[in-house]
Amino acid sequence: MIANWQRHVRSSPRAQDTTTALLLFAVSFPGSLYVATGSPDPAAPWWTAALLSCVSCAALLFHRDHPRSALVLTTAAAVTSAAQGRLLTVLSLGPLMVALYSFALRTEHNALRRSYALGVAALLMTTELIAGPADRPLDLKTVGPAAWVLMPTALGSAVRLRRAYLDAIRARAEHAERTREEEARRRVAEERLRIARELHDVTAQHLALANAQAGTLAHLLRGQPDQVHKILADLATTTSAALRELNATVGLLRHEDTEKAEDTEDTEDTEGASSPTAPGLARLADLTASFRSAGLDVTVSTEGEPRQLTPAADLTAFRIVQEALTNVTKHAAAETARVRLAYSHDRLTLTVADEGGTVGSAPPTPPVPGGGFGLVGMRERAQSMGGRLRAGPRPGGGFEVRAELPLGETALTIRESALAIRSRPGAKPPSAARPSST
Repeated sequence: MIANWQRHVRSSPRAQDTTTALLLFAVSFPGSLYVATGSPDPAAPWWTAALLSCVSCAALLFHRDHPRSALVLTTAAAVTSAAQGRLLTVLSLGPLMVALYSFALRTEHNALRRSYALGVAALLMTTELIAGPADRPLDLKTVGPAAWVLMPTALGSAVRLRRAYLDAIRARAEHAERTREEEARRRVAEERLRIARELHDVTAQHLALANAQAGTLAHLLRGQPDQVHKILADLATTTSAALRELNATVGLLRHEDTEKAEDTEDTEDTEGASSPTAPGLARLADLTASFRSAGLDVTVSTEGEPRQLTPAADLTAFRIVQEALTNVTKHAAAETARVRLAYSHDRLTLTVADEGGTVGSAPPTPPVPGGGFGLVGMRERAQSMGGRLRAGPRPGGGFEVRAELPLGETALTIRESALAIRSRPGAKPPSAARPSST
């Protein structure tokens, strides 16, 4: 029976308040009958003390929902008891102390808590000084009531601050957990986007080149059969290179989860450099040679002093040139294309241009929705390095792709700024769903 009552009290706030009120009445009523030694008995009968204790304890039944009303009633009962000449002891002030603690615990404003506590203390001391027996010691009229009033207020404020501190710690922990999950999702999305770009660049370039070589082969079979063997060799080289780069890119998906977590940050700084077969500008000659076998004569010119590029910048520059030349092969009727590499102290400027129109000598057409992701991929690659890319028809005919990539300290500064912006909560990785031409 007692165990069931204890469980009910723990689970029910109303039962807790009722139990507290009954216990306080059991001590506050006898405590309100005390008088100081040598002081005359109060003129009020004993039942008034019982009535005041009952009112004070009953007010505690709704102190959770109405702490200010409970404080007002218990204060009024304590002041009335002091006005009748009764001694204010810790027992008689028990309900008032509980009401002060509850009020301090549930009131947000510090100034309001202090005002009420000081007001109650001043009211009790004033009542004692005016209505209390003249021979009662001064400390019982002033220090005692003030201490019993200010102590529960300070305790309630301290408990409130501690709860607020724990809530803040819990909120920060939850925010950190959410941020960590969002960061993990962002990194996964960026990794998927990076691999998607690599797959697109590998398959689009090599398949387009293989298609052009197959077309050239069909043409030579009719008029120049002696050159067929060379085109076949180039076609085999193209397909082998495509398979090799495709395997290297898809191999990134087979890493262990721990290796992915450790390599994610390195991937952001050296995008695409995690693969030992990642191409760069050092393979530009092989790239242009493969396009020559498909009927596109590519010339490469360099301006300024060539500088050592980071693996990420080297791969980005190579992929932009590769994709631009692939677009020329697929969409233009040009037989020549120019690649210009211009180095300055803080940036590398890539220009890929052709002088021919689209097939059939028709004017260049803008990208159509859903037409592909070639320009999107090039632009995202340039932006990932803190650079920019512009592409469009040339005034004199043909098409031009121009990319500017920062180098040296400028690249590091811009790269760190971009990573800081992307790591903010709510930041979204670049979307690959925007339309462009391939």
